[in-house]
Amino acid sequence: MIGEPTTTLGPAALQILIARLSGVAREMSAVLRRASYSPNIKERADFSCALFTPDGELLVQAENIPVHLGSMPASVAAVIERFAGRLRPGDQVAVNDPFSGGTHLNDITIVAPCFVGSAERGGGDGGDGDGGATLIGWVANRAHHADVGGAAPGSMPAQATEIFQEGLRLPPVVVDEAVREILLANSRTPLERAGDLDAQLGANRVGVARLAQFVGQPLPEVVAYGERRMRAAIRAVGDGEWRFADQLDSAGSGERDPVPLAVRIAISGDEVLMDFTGSAPQTRGNVNAVAAVTTSAVAFALRSALDPTMPANGGTMRPVHLIIPARSVLAAEAPAAVAAGNVEVSQRVADLCLGALAAACAERVGAASQGTMNNLLIGGRGWVYYETVAGGQGGRAGKPGMSGVHTAMTNTKNTPVEALERTYPMRVLRYRLRRGSGGAGSAPGGEGIERDLLLLEDVTVSLITERRVSPPWGLAGGGPGAVGENWLLPGGEEDRAERLPDKCTVELRAGDVLRMLTPGGGGWGSPSGPDLAPA
Repeated sequence: MIGEPTTTLGPAALQILIARLSGVAREMSAVLRRASYSPNIKERADFSCALFTPDGELLVQAENIPVHLGSMPASVAAVIERFAGRLRPGDQVAVNDPFSGGTHLNDITIVAPCFVGSAERGGGDGGDGDGGATLIGWVANRAHHADVGGAAPGSMPAQATEIFQEGLRLPPVVVDEAVREILLANSRTPLERAGDLDAQLGANRVGVARLAQFVGQPLPEVVAYGERRMRAAIRAVGDGEWRFADQLDSAGSGERDPVPLAVRIAISGDEVLMDFTGSAPQTRGNVNAVAAVTTSAVAFALRSALDPTMPANGGTMRPVHLIIPARSVLAAEAPAAVAAGNVEVSQRVADLCLGALAAACAERVGAASQGTMNNLLIGGRGWVYYETVAGGQGGRAGKPGMSGVHTAMTNTKNTPVEALERTYPMRVLRYRLRRGSGGAGSAPGGEGIERDLLLLEDVTVSLITERRVSPPWGLAGGGPGAVGENWLLPGGEEDRAERLPDKCTVELRAGDVLRMLTPGGGGWGSPSGPDLAPA
């Protein structure tokens, strides 16, 4: 059958095949970014692209955003479950429902089957279809749409207590003109949505055409190679059990109590158990992650700590066993609000897993990075702006943390000042590194960012941030990084400055200034050791 291995590849041939497949995902990324309309996707590159096997395992990915890529297999699985055997060549399926393959509502995933053979109806179950077409794989991309409706511009209202307040939900549905009209009608920025959706569809068309050229290639060997690499990396650590605890600053929706998280990691031979028993039940606010998001953070942490050079595919997760309590903050169920789960809970789960892995392989794990995406959402008359703001990376053995970078589960760029001011009625008054915010250590933590935005019209602002209470922890005797701070300067006046909470939705007036100070990274090693300047 097409797609089954016909030969056993040698090491060089296998690497060439992986590189060629990865090139398809990178080409999809280039098409999506260049064809997109919104600054969030065109400038910040808030999207991800990947290829999948016929049964939905991750095959290869572009170097995009970890929280997207690690959770995208759930979207493909949901599409396969909904449409097995019923998709035609050329069909594309959209999904953003967190409880049916999505993560949070802003992230719309577009999944397309790749058929070869007849152009008649194909076999979505991986076999020959009615017209003789054969499914050889799937392509998918995920993009963060800046607004999909909901109670506040940007679709991440801090006061949300139910998913219904966060915007339009799309279960797996074939994209047609009716679906397109529904999406545009529910967004405050329909022109942007139309342009970004078209870019996603176009990227998948390119991906399908390129993947079809791999007919007869032994694609399962790629995934099997990932499994071998992960098993070898786990075995090298040795048997043991390690625990770690951390917390989220708050649950959102006005709640101020911390939200505890816990993990137990147990290695036996070449398999690893990640047990999150002891983490808080799902919350009243929007600090809830669905299980796919938690899984993505686990995948990131394991690859980062055990062997960053191993391929990123579904095989690497075969030796990994997860215990995630149902209806917990890490496996929320409907109708929980989940907007912050994808962007903030994922960051803390990465910290949590890395904290435990530091005890198992200390030289490979750095101190905590800023541990937040510092989500900023602003909406005015006919426009919505979304950005995540960078911060400090944790120091690691022999290397200081980098300053002013995105870390862990996010990998976006920033919106250039010129693009921001050209597109939105705002001015950037200050944008610089936050000196002294990195944790002390022989390898100090990287520094966060200071940024002041002057608002030129009345707006609604939502802040979804973390590490405003609990600092990024140091490691091996290093000090913690500075916590982040959110401030409002009414009328731009320093003497009237008001500190804003970590998560809030507020109405601001023209002339107000919004100041964000992002966290620094934790330090690594005793500060009395040889100093290394932050990068």
